[in-house]
Amino acid sequence: MTRLIHDRFAKEYLEEMLSPLGTVNIGRDVTSEVQEIDVYFTHEATVPEHIENLGLLGQLATATAIFEPFRNPATIREVVGCISKLFDIQSELEREARRDNIRLNENDFPKLWILTPTASESLLNGFRAQPDEPNWMPGIYFLGEYLRSAIVVIHQLPKTPETLWLRILGRGKVQEKAVAELIALATDNPLRTNALELLYRLQSNLVANLEQPIETEDRELIMTIAPLFQEQLQAAQEQGLEQGLEQGLEQGRQEQQRLILENFLRVRFGELDSLMIAFLSPVSRIPAAEFTVILLAISMLAVDAAGRQEAVRLLAENVLALRLNEFGDSLPTLVANLLALPVAELTLLLEQLPQLSADELISRLG
Repeated sequence: MTRLIHDRFAKEYLEEMLSPLGTVNIGRDVTSEVQEIDVYFTHEATVPEHIENLGLLGQLATATAIFEPFRNPATIREVVGCISKLFDIQSELEREARRDNIRLNENDFPKLWILTPTASESLLNGFRAQPDEPNWMPGIYFLGEYLRSAIVVIHQLPKTPETLWLRILGRGKVQEKAVAELIALATDNPLRTNALELLYRLQSNLVANLEQPIETEDRELIMTIAPLFQEQLQAAQEQGLEQGLEQGLEQGRQEQQRLILENFLRVRFGELDSLMIAFLSPVSRIPAAEFTVILLAISMLAVDAAGRQEAVRLLAENVLALRLNEFGDSLPTLVANLLALPVAELTLLLEQLPQLSADELISRLG
């Protein structure tokens, strides 16, 4: 399910953002029953610059905290479950304190931050969740004082730099706008670099792990993220040119795309046949943006023999389409002729493809 992919992204994202300030435990077990806290953050270090850079997220991490991010709007039962986990961890801490003969006060217990894209008025009223306007910005609703809990409604947060690092965990247009703001940050911003790497991993997982047709919202997110990887590669290539390493960088890009493609096809169709294997290297040479579109197109296909056959046709078409202007209307015929070749001959032709002129290629596929 795509929700699980987004959940994993949210946990890894919060771990990356908060780790300079303390210990981040993803998936901490609660011993009273089989429950798992999404992100348990133990505050250890006060790093004013990092806290300031994180904006609102940094404010939430000034003390030990539990973060429970939701891709879809949190339901009543999910909020109750989060509060239950908070109570369980409080009981666990009290048992440890008694065993070690330590006295705890209220500030020793973690705060619970429930991160949800939206929340209905009835849900907020049902939990008596109220804003604290003198001290906190709009979009944050606090439960009773002794519950040490708050619901952060991401889509209600002001669209300011201070909230950027939380709005990236939103969805739809809110998340897309946050990604655009992220791109606009200075390229030497370390938070920008880390977030971009996690977003590209999210994009790769969305494309490679789907067993069902992708939702419109996720398709739009994939297309929003797609250019980011190309931007990173271009930046790395510029740096590599200065160091005389551009050839190695290009080879590394192709190797990475080849691995992504191979894993993606295995997830979708199982063991690869010799025909699919023959296209791995040629397709890995395709520019990053077009490469992502290919994965997206294949993710829309049925997971059966017909889908496998259509996937091979798409790979062949895109390899030849690199020279589309030269082939024009003859491209479908060339694709059909290419796929009609014996596997050994097809593999050899694909290896020689970069060196062949248009006339030579058309002659070989006559």
